[in-house]
Amino acid sequence: MHNKLRSIGLMLVGAVAGVLISLNFQAIADRATRSPLPIEELRAFTEVFGAIKTNYVEPVEDKKLITEAINGMLTGLDPHSAYLDAEAFKELQVGTQGQFGGLGIEVGMEDGFVKVVSPIEDTPAYRAGIKPNDLIIKLDDTPVKGMSLNDAVKRMRGKPNTQITLTISRKGESAPIVVTLTRAVIRVQSVKSKVIEPGYAWVRVSQFQEATADNLVKHLDTVFKQGAVKGLVLDLRNDPGGLLHGAVAISAAFLPAKSLVVSTDGRAEDARKKFLASPEDYARRGDDVLRNLPAAAKTVPMVVLVNGGSASASEIVAGALQDHKRAKVIGTQTFGKGSVQTIMPLGNNTAIKLTTARYYTPGGRSIQALGITPDIIVEDPSDTATRVREADLQRHLENGRAKAEEKKEPAVTRAKPAPTPAEQKPVELGSKDDFQLSQALAFLKGEPVQSQSPTVAQTKPN
Repeated sequence: MHNKLRSIGLMLVGAVAGVLISLNFQAIADRATRSPLPIEELRAFTEVFGAIKTNYVEPVEDKKLITEAINGMLTGLDPHSAYLDAEAFKELQVGTQGQFGGLGIEVGMEDGFVKVVSPIEDTPAYRAGIKPNDLIIKLDDTPVKGMSLNDAVKRMRGKPNTQITLTISRKGESAPIVVTLTRAVIRVQSVKSKVIEPGYAWVRVSQFQEATADNLVKHLDTVFKQGAVKGLVLDLRNDPGGLLHGAVAISAAFLPAKSLVVSTDGRAEDARKKFLASPEDYARRGDDVLRNLPAAAKTVPMVVLVNGGSASASEIVAGALQDHKRAKVIGTQTFGKGSVQTIMPLGNNTAIKLTTARYYTPGGRSIQALGITPDIIVEDPSDTATRVREADLQRHLENGRAKAEEKKEPAVTRAKPAPTPAEQKPVELGSKDDFQLSQALAFLKGEPVQSQSPTVAQTKPN
């Protein structure tokens, strides 16, 4: 199984990249050719193609028309299926290595505008105060409306030390916000850690990349060498996802061997898989990246921190540790990105990203459009935005297994008061001002856990 996974290509999960599990593309093509072709619809397509070629006000290349037709077929399906031209495909591959040139923003598309999913920590965008759910309406002097997501990403990427001006619409602000950012080489440090106080450690995974599991082992080794660890906080807040095998490896670091981490279910046989806490399912280069893991990592009391920015791969990890009762999940409802996208190379260095399945936690829960519900709800007083989640996206995939009454639950966190100037900059995760982290530590110590900061509760009307 390991050799098969290694040979069939790039696999990603995330708010933008999604969970990617490669399928046998030729098998899919063969099955499609055995189905009757929609003759009338194909005739209509050729008629439209011919009309454009003959009558459009300016000449249009065949390549552009076909490319736009492919774009339309995919973007009309769901928010995560897409066509990747040569540059976009290359950028996707480079991004998984944790280094690229740009601003440091995870983005998606909504209502024709580029929406910020999450700024990446320690990048120009993060330092400038770019926030989740910001709408980018102009790039330099060019309006974003009508621009494809790939084109917008191309404009934001660029050589280090060059500048770009973003015009941003932010809920609660009466006028657009204009910021000029200087591009930099974005080296995403996907794992951070520190001992918060004697006996209690904090490990943050901000994205699931090729080297995330290796880095986790190094950080845990450093933490455990500093003294006996009584409790560990695994922080997955604002983690948009990344590589599937990375999510399996991070889960395996804390679960018993051979435990079920995640399963996928789709129409094609190759889309129905189970991934276990086993090197065969997470080791991409043939070696066990967890071989030097401190033994205490399997038994240390744990809390997993999540919020509305925790998506896809981070939801896989949180769901696996929750279902196996290995850790308590604390925070707020997660994003709900539980669909599987497959990267299918097309030749000429292009590819399509196609939704092929849903993924399920070990207990059989579909996360799609619902997310992970924490065991203990703890609000973040610094998170003043109304969170938009998977269920709020146009054409989102339905859950598949949820009961009707479950689907009626609101997916958006309730609106909070508009931020004051002092609240504009988000609290640094892992700092002494991090309220959710302080409550995670309280739980590990057996102390009472507060769902809201006392200062916030006091300002609420009776």
